[in-house]
Amino acid sequence: MFYTPRPTVRVEVTDTGETYRCAKDENLLRGMLRLGRRGIPVGCVNGGCGVCKVRILHGEVQRLGPISRAHVTLDEEAAGCTLACRVAPQTDVVLAVEGRMAKPFRATAAARGATNPTPQPQP
Repeated sequence: MFYTPRPTVRVEVTDTGETYRCAKDENLLRGMLRLGRRGIPVGCVNGGCGVCKVRILHGEVQRLGPISRAHVTLDEEAAGCTLACRVAPQTDVVLAVEGRMAKPFRATAAARGATNPTPQPQP
């Protein structure tokens, strides 16, 4: 019997400089949690709370389920926002934390010594 590892891609969280490998068939949040990494705020882990809202700056993701419009509007989604618990990476991904957790999360990351500032979205 042969073991074929799941294909993975590289995920980078610009707010903390954290990088991790995530399988193409698992959501961005579970991939991070599986490796015991930090980088994306964690809430309910199933799309209900919106805590894991991120903006995909580079790379492609695939939706794994519905994304609540209470947390990500159509306009935000068109600008690259999504919930990390509802998408799987298809290529290497660079993301930034968004939403209500962005400011306190960035402050905590800065206090830990993260040196990568989050790129601001382009108008």
